[in-house]
Amino acid sequence: MKFIDEAIICVRSGKGGDGCVSFRREKYVPKGGPDGGDGGDGGSVIIVADGNMATLVDFTGHHHWTAENGRPGEGANRSGKKGLDEIVRVPTGTLVFDRDSGALLRDLNLDCDEVCVARGGRGGRGNTRFATATHQTPREFDPGEPGEERWLRLELKLIADVGVVGLPNAGKSTFLSRVSRAKPKIANYPFTTLVPNLGIVDLPGFRRYVVADVPGLIEGAHEGAGLGDQFLRHVERTRVLMHLVDLYPMEGSPTPEEAYRTIRRELEQYSPKLASKPEIVVANKLDLAGNDNPPELAAFGEAIGARVVGISAVSGRGVERVANLLWDMLEAAGDRPTLSDDDDD
Repeated sequence: MKFIDEAIICVRSGKGGDGCVSFRREKYVPKGGPDGGDGGDGGSVIIVADGNMATLVDFTGHHHWTAENGRPGEGANRSGKKGLDEIVRVPTGTLVFDRDSGALLRDLNLDCDEVCVARGGRGGRGNTRFATATHQTPREFDPGEPGEERWLRLELKLIADVGVVGLPNAGKSTFLSRVSRAKPKIANYPFTTLVPNLGIVDLPGFRRYVVADVPGLIEGAHEGAGLGDQFLRHVERTRVLMHLVDLYPMEGSPTPEEAYRTIRRELEQYSPKLASKPEIVVANKLDLAGNDNPPELAAFGEAIGARVVGISAVSGRGVERVANLLWDMLEAAGDRPTLSDDDDD
């Protein structure tokens, strides 16, 4: 399935039904009086978060979403039928913006969250409503109120507990395939991963969390370079960052220290709040070393002034240890932040 994380749609609620002008006409019932019913309310457009959806691909060819109009009132005091609501299902984690004003209408970060984005027009009153002691044959009625129309921008931010970041070809996809059942594309060239991948990590003791493998970032990503900032949004909701670095880069590639500092600068320039999240630094490709504590690992940790954990995503060496460390960090980080705590949109 193609990964789509942005969409523009037009929503239109239903018009309210007109009120009815009618009078009783029954045999043996003189002066029957008014009996026009009210019009039905128009349907509303409601956006609902659906945990079974993964992308906004359903909106690539469906840009207009319209609710049903209310039916007009009828005689014998029969009210018109209410128009059916239009239910628009989006992936959990979708932000709903008004396209023209840029205002955030709702952050649908919980399954089954919903927001009414276009309220249906109210049905008009029938002539029965206008009858009084001195005005017994009213011919007045109310027309139904018009529906609302607006353009919306939908933006998906994946919901994961751990975001794996690093330069292209650092081994993020291989790590994800090791700790979960996810099967991302893996190859020995940069930008293998072109879309974010999610994997569920299951640990003994009923411990479970979600990891997001974010496509490789490069210098200038916060300004749109490479795959740009289009995927940085997907680590904004994470509670913990795992920074994966190639301990033995190819000739001509950035050193581990340079690679680490490049990504740190991009995170800080994109969002200081994102850069301040708890982080674990993991050095990959330990299988190229003779032991679990090569001098390059210690030198890298000393250069960046942080603890570095070594792994081999290919052989699996140290992967289980990192998976448990990530769980401990998530426990210390507490509950998932809400929009007001974590997003600046």
